[in-house]
Amino acid sequence: MHEYSPQPSHWVIQHSAHIKPEGKILDLAAGSGRNARWLAAQGFLVEAVDRDNAALQTMQGLRNINLTHLDMENGEWVYGNSQFDAIVVCRYLHRPLLPWLVHSLVAGGVLIYETFMMGNEAYGSPKNPDFLLNSNELLDTFQPLLTVIAYEEGLLQETPTPAVLQRIAAIKLTS
Repeated sequence: MHEYSPQPSHWVIQHSAHIKPEGKILDLAAGSGRNARWLAAQGFLVEAVDRDNAALQTMQGLRNINLTHLDMENGEWVYGNSQFDAIVVCRYLHRPLLPWLVHSLVAGGVLIYETFMMGNEAYGSPKNPDFLLNSNELLDTFQPLLTVIAYEEGLLQETPTPAVLQRIAAIKLTS
């Protein structure tokens, strides 16, 4: 049985105010839905995608959440020309997907991204550098394409355990 942390990311909560009311959100690597559940409760329409079907199924039947069981690391970007008012990614990194995130935002759409970076190996998983951002990597990746409204990186003493994270919130101003 999969359990989920009932607490959504503080970063997602803080920057969700920039998302169009009742907007369509892609929650990439949603897991058991700590963010998807909160966003759906705020009236957003959430497409929750994850490769762990058992985790996704804990959200089965919840209002405003559509579930998609999919391994985003094998195959092509399935969202093609789909457009979202926001894309949320928390604690997940697969670098080949990063350009597609920008492509899949509508003009005015918001990217809210938070994941582990180098230095986190001192506090726990992940330890593999393939899953850890380099300093300023999200900023360097998205700043040329999106308007950054907030960025931070470093050791965060949040519950349940400290972690070294990198976070960005950015808006796509043009189509």
